[in-house]
Amino acid sequence: MRLSLRGGTGLFAQADASAEFQQADIELAGGRIACIDAVDGGDGGLIFDASNLLILPGIVDLHGDAFERQIQPRPETTFPYDIALADTDRQLVANGITTACHGLTYSWEGGLRGRSAALALLEQVVAQRAQSHCDHRIHLRFENHHLDGLADALAWIAAGKIDFLAFNEHLPSIAAKSALPEKLAGYAERARCDGATFRERLAAAKRRTAEVPQLIATLAAACRKQGVPMASHDDESQADRAGYQALGVGISEFPRTREALDCAMALGNRIVMGAPNVVLGGSHCGSLSAAQTVRAGQCHILASDYYYPALLQAPFKLAYQGDCTLTEAWNLVSANPAAALGLTDRGHLSVGARADLLVVEAAAPGQVRVVATIANGKLVVCTQPERLTLRAAMPLAA
Repeated sequence: MRLSLRGGTGLFAQADASAEFQQADIELAGGRIACIDAVDGGDGGLIFDASNLLILPGIVDLHGDAFERQIQPRPETTFPYDIALADTDRQLVANGITTACHGLTYSWEGGLRGRSAALALLEQVVAQRAQSHCDHRIHLRFENHHLDGLADALAWIAAGKIDFLAFNEHLPSIAAKSALPEKLAGYAERARCDGATFRERLAAAKRRTAEVPQLIATLAAACRKQGVPMASHDDESQADRAGYQALGVGISEFPRTREALDCAMALGNRIVMGAPNVVLGGSHCGSLSAAQTVRAGQCHILASDYYYPALLQAPFKLAYQGDCTLTEAWNLVSANPAAALGLTDRGHLSVGARADLLVVEAAAPGQVRVVATIANGKLVVCTQPERLTLRAAMPLAA
């Protein structure tokens, strides 16, 4: 069914690859943007009155692991993956996210981040693809000390199941925090084991530290061969970032220090920061301020990290604070992450692009509301149905 959006102000792609806000009508058909401004009103379909609303390219989430809470909302529970993923899908489109890379952490820890959980998510994404509204993809967050998981990761990459890979090194911080009984209990609950068993897993992984550099090189080579974009996670130093750069890892995900951030900028890397960091006014764990990196031109992408609604709210807060323009801010959650993933068909409003759009009512920061989400040409969220009318079909010729 064709869908026309009338009277809205859209962020449209320009001939020079920039984007500008302007008022224009949009016609969608066959999952694509069929035309802009020259809407002819033919052959039936729906008309959406977008007057006084913004029309924006759908959000592309490069890194989000909030789905883990749908699977394990309490440490002692595990819900079926079909229920969890279906509800995650609804959360995503309700917040304007039309493409989502699920942060699948594959770790030596086991449990929620072990092999059975990884296989379950990989299988469920495929099983529910036809029923999902959002385009669900896999961001493999591979823990560098998970030597026993290397064969799985290589097989998944070769089979085309991985859209984005990040190298994670959480073992040192987990080891330090596990000295506290309450932290150890939390890790053990997530790993589905007791504290003593978790300590054993931690020690076994640590004993294989000498093998980690070769694992990283092997995974990076596989990603380069398959064309999978790669990131290093939580870079601490210039040496960290430069080492990954030498392996073709061109994205710095959540750099934790000014030294690592400056190095990433000097190397021409794409830098990812967290949208929750923007919404909360700073990092909850003492890392760099995302808003400050945006203001300095040192952030290229915002990701939901652990909270999907932040991706919708963050661009408007940045613009309101004067950290950047709304156009620049929206590029951080749409055009730029799409480009990082090599998805040239989305992240922009232009004729022929995939019809992933959201219609937004923006009164003030914290009061940004999705009025409609259109995913692959389908109206999947509509909070103001009174704006919809059925367009009469053209009469058949005599």
